[in-house]
Amino acid sequence: MTTSLLSPKYQIVIPKEIRKAMNLKPGQRLQFKQVDGKIEIRPVLTPDQLIGYLKDKAHIEFVREKTDRPLP
Repeated sequence: MTTSLLSPKYQIVIPKEIRKAMNLKPGQRLQFKQVDGKIEIRPVLTPDQLIGYLKDKAHIEFVREKTDRPLP
């Protein structure tokens, strides 16, 4: 487990091995979430990074409601 120090300006440095493993880049946005007394940090993905994200996931069938269709 790696640690980081919280600066007087409330800034932290993400350890190099985590930056490499997560492929984080300078200027990339991160999302913070508090969960049961813990902090989760997740990268915010751009639309380009989301392309193909679900391709290996289970097939989700789309069924359109009849009320969504225009009346004849």
